[in-house]
Amino acid sequence: MSPFATQKRIKQQWRRLPLIGLLLLLVWSFAIAGEIAHALEVPHINTVDPVPAELQLGEELYLNNCSTCHIAVPPAVLPTQTWLQLLQDPNHYGKRIEPLIDPGRLLVWNYLQNFSRPQTADEAIPYRVGASRHFKALHPRVELSQPISLMTCVTCHPGASNYDFRSLTPKWENAE
Repeated sequence: MSPFATQKRIKQQWRRLPLIGLLLLLVWSFAIAGEIAHALEVPHINTVDPVPAELQLGEELYLNNCSTCHIAVPPAVLPTQTWLQLLQDPNHYGKRIEPLIDPGRLLVWNYLQNFSRPQTADEAIPYRVGASRHFKALHPRVELSQPISLMTCVTCHPGASNYDFRSLTPKWENAE
């Protein structure tokens, strides 16, 4: 092979080098971007409503504080006034609890306030799920056994202990 042909082949290889480098850089960038997206991924909680980013910490604090003792119910189940009382009262259904302190209390309050509904002025504030008009409105076709407790949620919502109220038992999955 002539020296001229060898030089020509070397020049062609050098011309391909930037293209190969660019291709490697592109593959590396996609791999890093995928890892970053995975690291920043917010765990999905199968709640009734999607929670905006600015309220997700309040939801997380609510779940961490409430679901350690009982099933945490979606805020829409009780009116806003009930949630306000529950956040302020250290007597929690016959148990003495340590109330949340600010700023955590404010974060939880913002979450609960945004996802609950106000009680009308002529109604008494319900402190039990079964007495809540909101709870009954969310369960229009359900014959509710008495007394209703948070533990009975699992009867129809098998994932309730994981704050999953969308999943239903087969009996209710296709109910009309």
